Amino acid sequence: MIQRKQTLFLIVAIILTVVCLCLPIGRFVPESMGVTSLMFNLWIQTGNGSHDFSVWALFAILLLTCSIALWAIFSYKNRTFQSRLCLFNMLLLLGWYAVYAVFAIILGKDQKVSFSVEIAACLPFISLILHFLARKGIQADEALIKSMDRIR
Repeated sequence: MIQRKQTLFLIVAIILTVVCLCLPIGRFVPESMGVTSLMFNLWIQTGNGSHDFSVWALFAILLLTCSIALWAIFSYKNRTFQSRLCLFNMLLLLGWYAVYAVFAIILGKDQKVSFSVEIAACLPFISLILHFLARKGIQADEALIKSMDRIR
């Protein structure tokens, strides 16, 4: 049901997550002379154009988040399950930030480079907020349905 506000929140969250999958989320700047490397969700693109796929877990988490959000949109008949899917997505997005921080720290120390965050790394946080708002909307719908049952 597209007309529900929580469905719109989930659609925007999916769009932001897909955009984050495509954009660089970090930059490794060498402390001495060298070329900067860009960190994407699936790979690290070094200055010479080669790709290192050591950060694939970030891509997997966001891809899982997109598919679960899509599943939540189409499970509108079971509101409690839909609410749990939103909560699970929120936990996955928090886990994404934990994995992101671990990769930034570990890879920064291994290569003796400083790490700077790109603006696309904020998109999962906005998606987290949208999942929270969608969950609140789902819970409000459930409370409305329960109050209607009491009137009868």
